[in-house]
Amino acid sequence: MTTTAPDPYAVLETVWRMESARIVAGVARVVRDVGLAEELAHDALVAAMEQWPRDGVPDNPGAWLAATARRRAIDVIRREQNLARKTELLVGWAGDDTVAPAADAAVGDGAAAVGDDVLALLFATCHPAVARESRVALTLRLFGGLTTDEIAHAFLVPSPTIGQRISRAKKRLAGVGPDALAVPVGDELAARLGAVLEVIYLVFNEGYAATTGVDWTRPSLCVEAMRLGRVLAALAPEEPEVHGLVALMELQASRLRARVGPSGEPVLLGDQDRARWDRVLLGRGLAALARAEADGRRGRYVLQAAIAACHARARSTDDTDWAAIAALYGELAALTPSPVIELNRAVAVARAEGPEAGLAVLEPLSSEPTLAGYHLLPAVRADMLTTLGRVEEAVAELERALDLVRTVAERELLERRKAALLGS
Repeated sequence: MTTTAPDPYAVLETVWRMESARIVAGVARVVRDVGLAEELAHDALVAAMEQWPRDGVPDNPGAWLAATARRRAIDVIRREQNLARKTELLVGWAGDDTVAPAADAAVGDGAAAVGDDVLALLFATCHPAVARESRVALTLRLFGGLTTDEIAHAFLVPSPTIGQRISRAKKRLAGVGPDALAVPVGDELAARLGAVLEVIYLVFNEGYAATTGVDWTRPSLCVEAMRLGRVLAALAPEEPEVHGLVALMELQASRLRARVGPSGEPVLLGDQDRARWDRVLLGRGLAALARAEADGRRGRYVLQAAIAACHARARSTDDTDWAAIAALYGELAALTPSPVIELNRAVAVARAEGPEAGLAVLEPLSSEPTLAGYHLLPAVRADMLTTLGRVEEAVAELERALDLVRTVAERELLERRKAALLGS
């Protein structure tokens, strides 16, 4: 019986999406330069594109890419520093997955303090020298595996703008010097914690609801974000927002299996088979929320986790405490005003008080510039109009949503909803 060799390009695409952040982080730990580390990782990717079709896919593709990138890093150090002692140590390390203690000392204590190269790189991208918009773009590039064009689509800005932001972030980090890759401690860690939480959740959200592409979800990104959240919780155990974020991610991730149908089609919350929700993740998420709420402080992630918990505890959509969710969204909007939060509050209000009340909350959002290209605004309005029996208006809103949607899975979902209305 013969077996078909795997498609090297398909394997490479999958492995790169899953492992690229780890590879870049591992190289950055050595070369102490995020931009250079990304270039060396891409050199390894190019080498794989050349060699794997000819020689076959290696047994451990991720380790092959990491080792190749490490060898590129060693070559750079040889050329630029020409230090015989360091070269000898690094040559020994290149063939071993274990970093030599001397190499650890050479690159500083940052990653060692955390015990995780990826989290160390995450702290680096959140350095105060990097502006928020540049930080977000660089994070999605390094950790989310998104291309410049995909990030531009996600944030409704031109692709060159995103490219400039990423370039600025790398230059800023290079300007800081080797200390950019050192993990902060004490007050500096606390000051940077909010930015780190934000980018971890960005990565999680890209996995939970992809902004571009064919797939509705990318579970591997959710898994990595949750792993980083747990490591961070061990690093900052007294911070309620860290536990709130862990709770939020685990509660949402518990629904991942139920969010996708047999053919990969999206399944919305109201249509999900709740028996498919992951009870282990639900339990862990609720426990993390209890730990977060014990502090008494309710920040943005604790509040969002409390909302997710309302869904987790309900036996069905109708059984959900929508009034409590609407109140939590109101509290969240007062803490961090956002049109998207108001959009979500409108959904909860519609459930608790009726679609007309929900439409009243939506009305001011129709002139909100940041939602002008957001397909969920007309899609939500279409739901409420459908409930009121205003079919023609609902169809018009779905057509607006179809003009704005960017993922294949969501487009197909909207088209099915439109067809159902037209056939009713």
